[in-house]
Amino acid sequence: MSSPGCDMEFPPELLYTICAHVYASGLLPDAPSLDPLIGTDDRRLPTGHPSCLPPSYVPEPLVRQTLASLCLVNHGWYTAAKPWLWRKLEVRLPRAWLSLVEEIAWNYEEETVDTVMDNTIRAATQAAITSTGLLSNQREALRLALDDLDGPETTIAPDLLSPMPTRDPSPRRIRPKSKSPARWRLLRSISDAIQDVVNRRNPGIYIPVPNDPRPGRFIRHLDFNHFRTIGMRRLVEEGVNSRFVTGDRVQAVLKETPNLSAFGATEYMDGALNLAVLNELFLRGAPSGGRGRPSRGRALMENPDIEEEDRERRRECKDLEAVDLTGCVSAVFVNAFTEFVNTNLVPPHEPESGSDTEDGSRRPRRSERNSFCEPLLFPGLKRLGMRGVKSILSRSLGPFLMAFPNLTHLDLSGTRLTPEILETLGQSSTMRLKSLALARCIKLTSESIRRFLVDSPVTSELTELSLYGDMTYMSPIQANDLRDIVSLAPCFLSGNLVYLDLSSAPLDRSILSEIGPQPKLRSLGLSHILHLELKAVSEFVRDKAPNVEILTLINTSPELDCGIRIPTNDPRSATRKSTLSLYTHLIRPLCDPPFSFSISGNSVPKPPPTRVRVIELSTAMLGALGAGAGSWRIIRSKGGRGWYVDTASAWVAEPGSGTGSCMRRDLPPDHPYRVEMCKLSDANGNVSSGVGWHARKMEILHGHGMFGREDGLYGAVSFAYQG
Repeated sequence: MSSPGCDMEFPPELLYTICAHVYASGLLPDAPSLDPLIGTDDRRLPTGHPSCLPPSYVPEPLVRQTLASLCLVNHGWYTAAKPWLWRKLEVRLPRAWLSLVEEIAWNYEEETVDTVMDNTIRAATQAAITSTGLLSNQREALRLALDDLDGPETTIAPDLLSPMPTRDPSPRRIRPKSKSPARWRLLRSISDAIQDVVNRRNPGIYIPVPNDPRPGRFIRHLDFNHFRTIGMRRLVEEGVNSRFVTGDRVQAVLKETPNLSAFGATEYMDGALNLAVLNELFLRGAPSGGRGRPSRGRALMENPDIEEEDRERRRECKDLEAVDLTGCVSAVFVNAFTEFVNTNLVPPHEPESGSDTEDGSRRPRRSERNSFCEPLLFPGLKRLGMRGVKSILSRSLGPFLMAFPNLTHLDLSGTRLTPEILETLGQSSTMRLKSLALARCIKLTSESIRRFLVDSPVTSELTELSLYGDMTYMSPIQANDLRDIVSLAPCFLSGNLVYLDLSSAPLDRSILSEIGPQPKLRSLGLSHILHLELKAVSEFVRDKAPNVEILTLINTSPELDCGIRIPTNDPRSATRKSTLSLYTHLIRPLCDPPFSFSISGNSVPKPPPTRVRVIELSTAMLGALGAGAGSWRIIRSKGGRGWYVDTASAWVAEPGSGTGSCMRRDLPPDHPYRVEMCKLSDANGNVSSGVGWHARKMEILHGHGMFGREDGLYGAVSFAYQG
């Protein structure tokens, strides 16, 4: 690092590696903590998962501040830290979004293609000359060689500049006929042309890549999870006619982000997801190659070369790995989605084999057409979230899902998923899901879910499964099919499930007894099961899933009814009985250590039989518990959910102990974790949207699945909403 009085300089590779480690220190571990991400003043070094304190990561604001400070040291640190500072973008405020568009997108009105070409060639020439140790005559020859790369003059037609067939081919020239070429691709073409010219005249000379001040090529992550326009005091007309996030702006940003791998949208900006934006998102990387697929309708376009240029540009982009479309239901998005599917994924209508056309010519047979009309696939996409996208019709949803053969995370909760689509997904030979959410899919049948989980290899490697249903949308699974699922499905037989939600399913003691041991299960959802005995739940967790830490029991068991569904003459007596049943049949048997007695007093107390420390209960039951008892406190989310939490139990780690993280149930009152949990309890729901346990939305963009910690709108869907 350079400083006053010190001329020491480090290699660029070393600076880049240091900045990469700074960025990586703010990433959540592969198996994130189950607890909310709390900020403390703990200065100890981060430890490994699944500890909560000290945290296993550095807060993201601190990481960004560190990278921004490194950019101010000198030019070397600026070059090394800038890619990591722009790697992840979360759009929060409307004015910030406009600033991002101005910084990333290329303003074609102020800076023309010819201007960029001239400036880039001139800068590359100077950099090439100054970076090489050549003699003066060699430098002059190199300068003359590079001067030949000046852009074409506007007074000469481009056709006259093409070389004669007898001459040597000229370096690749950028076609200026495109109205909106990508800046990064333009600079790459210029760099290739300069390299070709120099190699022909002076082989072996290193030519640096021209510097592009636009940061679009560094962006890997872009989401609108925190974007809001509420509270800006705008008129309704302004909200309709003067939108901040428009399709043109989103498309301009996507064009300048060739390395984008994760994109997240929300209902607050889904009006910008038009057909052009969907094409920029999905038709990049491998799908842009076409693989023999004809471009239907190209002959009807005014300028088919523009489509070919867009395809060439997208071909050089990387495939998207994750797309989250949670809550996108606007008419603009639905129409664009339908047109995208009909144009790119649905095969064209084919007449009878061997039929004749109107002019008498014979149409090709179906087999002949299929030989060059292959289905369009998106092999790079691994994670897809469509929770709450209820306006997409089934006939468009099916072909769209089948275009992703390598999915590992799939959230289709609250969609129009049909048994036919689920059966088609189950026939995939390449898809192997790790996380699956089918919550509140009202069109599914019990038989289709059973076949998909029992007979299909697609779900054989599942570790996270959500079949959540509530009192409004009950689970369609029948008792006999549920019995087959828990006893025959490979994901249950393997014992690798870490997240399971069977809320509103017809569970009883006999079906619970047929579930095999689940030693890795950490979060279990058993809500809205009216007649399930509380003692049966306690026995299952104790005997077959002792590592469960989070248990949901909203409107489950007659013992926790509080006199709401079961008629009673004394509501206070019913509430009191429900509270006693909770402690007698659940908390004490599962969370308290067994009684032990020793005359010598040297015996080591045995640990509790399970790791249960968070229980989600109904609003009436939480009200009956009052302020809690002992270390058990009530923590409410920003919405309608609430949990009964043992604030003295958490994963903690002591740096230097060599034992890693361990589960403790005896945290002192002044422990930082316990203090933070008590603060959340005292807030009585006035907390951030990321506070809660047992998420109901799959985390898509980072790949953490149902254990992902999210805030903003995604966090509200995960932890705040009851449904």
